[in-house]
Amino acid sequence: MQNTWSIGELAEMAGLSVKTIRYYSDSGLLPVAERSTGGHRRYGPQALNRLRLIRQLRSLEIPIAAITEVVTGERSLGDLMTGELLATQERLSQLRWRQATLQALDDCPPDVRLNRLQILSRVHKLPEARQALTHHWAHSLPADMPKRWRDRMVALLSPSPPDNPSATSALAYAELHLLIAAPGFTRWTQDHKLEMRDAPSFYAQVDHAAELTIVSLLHGLPPGQGEALDAFVAAHARARGEEDTPAFRRHLHNLLSHSSGFDDRLQRYWRLVDTVTDGQSFNMAKARVWLTRSLATSLPDHR
Repeated sequence: MQNTWSIGELAEMAGLSVKTIRYYSDSGLLPVAERSTGGHRRYGPQALNRLRLIRQLRSLEIPIAAITEVVTGERSLGDLMTGELLATQERLSQLRWRQATLQALDDCPPDVRLNRLQILSRVHKLPEARQALTHHWAHSLPADMPKRWRDRMVALLSPSPPDNPSATSALAYAELHLLIAAPGFTRWTQDHKLEMRDAPSFYAQVDHAAELTIVSLLHGLPPGQGEALDAFVAAHARARGEEDTPAFRRHLHNLLSHSSGFDDRLQRYWRLVDTVTDGQSFNMAKARVWLTRSLATSLPDHR
């Protein structure tokens, strides 16, 4: 029988054990050319080539089940590589997060370690952790928010876990989940209902004011009077049926300065978002402070 080999000969050429080849053959991974007159298996060049492919894939720790899909034609080699790359990237992400978490627990005084462990344990499953933030804000923000503004706010308030977390950013991300679980934390999202009459129009106008504020912050402009502040005040005045007067500006300044809805916890939330995103996300706390200080400069008795 030309160009065929016994299982022992094939094992020697492939550099594998007879037991391994028999396992692959019984699993349907190898084509059997024919059997000898004595009933023994005979393998051809296709079997040798396939064994080499299997060895190469196994050297990359590709599971046998996935290799089977390739050699049987259920899946292309390209699809296999793409899937394995994505799976490896996911494992690396999990390992980086685990490293950052352990570092955060190692780099702290013994008397705070247990409390920190309780915080960090909230985000041991990253995909679910991001979904938890998104779900929370999607259901906490006012229902009458225009979709554009609502989607924007949910995205800002629900950052993805950092790709390459440090101990600090991992802890900050976990603390976001701790804050949203605090009773009454999102009560501020409903505060506008106390005074707002036309919420959709209000949010559209505030959206414009926010864009102007972002420009001012990006350019490092100090708080002061200008288009961003005027647009912000006008949005609040119109929503309340008021005029943009010095008296209204004083009233709005008092609301911004003393509103229970924008308490220390919310400002802390935005600072944590800033830490998680390494300062790459627009920070509403900074915008709020900038607008409040700008508003103060427009008051008659400002010096």
